[in-house]
Amino acid sequence: MGYSDDLRLAHVMADAADDITMRRFKAVDLKIDTKPDLTPVSDADRAVEEAIRGTLRRARPRDAIIGEEFGKTGYGMRSWVIDPIDGTKNYVRGVPVWATLIALMEEGKVVVGVVSAPAVQRRWWAAKDGGAWTGRSLTKASRCQVSSVHRLDDASLSFSDLHEWEQAGKLDNFLDLNRAVWRSRGYGDFWSHVMVAEGSVDISAEPELSPWDMAAITVIVEEAGGTCTGLNGASPLEAGNLVSTNGLLHSEVLKRLGG
Repeated sequence: MGYSDDLRLAHVMADAADDITMRRFKAVDLKIDTKPDLTPVSDADRAVEEAIRGTLRRARPRDAIIGEEFGKTGYGMRSWVIDPIDGTKNYVRGVPVWATLIALMEEGKVVVGVVSAPAVQRRWWAAKDGGAWTGRSLTKASRCQVSSVHRLDDASLSFSDLHEWEQAGKLDNFLDLNRAVWRSRGYGDFWSHVMVAEGSVDISAEPELSPWDMAAITVIVEEAGGTCTGLNGASPLEAGNLVSTNGLLHSEVLKRLGG
C-alpha cells in the first residue's frame, strides 16, 4: 500500500487528538466561543488543530495544511485536511458523537482518511487501494463493506439537520427522499457517513459542508465500496455538499434530491 507511512502518521495524530479531546470533554472549565457564523468553537478544537499542525511541521514539512480553525498554510502537491472536532455542538453539550477528521490529499484527490471518535471508542480509516477499516487500532481492525440494499423502500437514510435542507431550498426534495425510504434517522455529522461505509446505513446526505467535513469521509466510504458525490453528481469537495451511498442507490437518490 503506497500510503502506509502517511496512514500510520494520521493514526499517531489521531491518538494525540483523542488525548486532548477526551481530557476536555465534559470539562467544567471548557471555554466556548462563537464564530461569526454562530457555530461554537471550543478551546479543545484549537488545541487539537495546533497539536496536529505541530506534528506535521516536523514530520511532513513540505506538505500544505488546511484546517477549520487556522485556515491554509503552505503549498505543494500534498495537503493535509483537518477538522479538529466534527460535531462541536455535540461536544459542548456532552453528546459523545463527535470525531477528529484527518485526511491527506494528493493532486486534488483524497488518498488517506482517519475518523477518530474516542467518546464512542471507535475509529475508521482508509488509504487509497487499501480498503476501509474500523477498530481500536491498526492491528485490531475489521474491514468495512457497504450494504447490498438495492431498493429505496428497503433503505436506511441518515442525515444531520432538516433546517440545513430548508436553508438550501431543498427541504421538499429531502422530505420526498425520506418518504421513499424504509427508515430515516438523524445520527448526524461524520457518523451518518461512516455507517454507510460499515453497511449499517445505506444513504447519508448533507446539503452544505466544508472540505474538512468531507475529505476523510469520502475515501473511507469509497474504499468500502460506496459512492460519494455532491448533490450535482460532481466531486463533493467542489460541490460543497455530500451524498454518500452504497453505490447501488446513488443515481436514484441524486434524482430525488434534484441536484
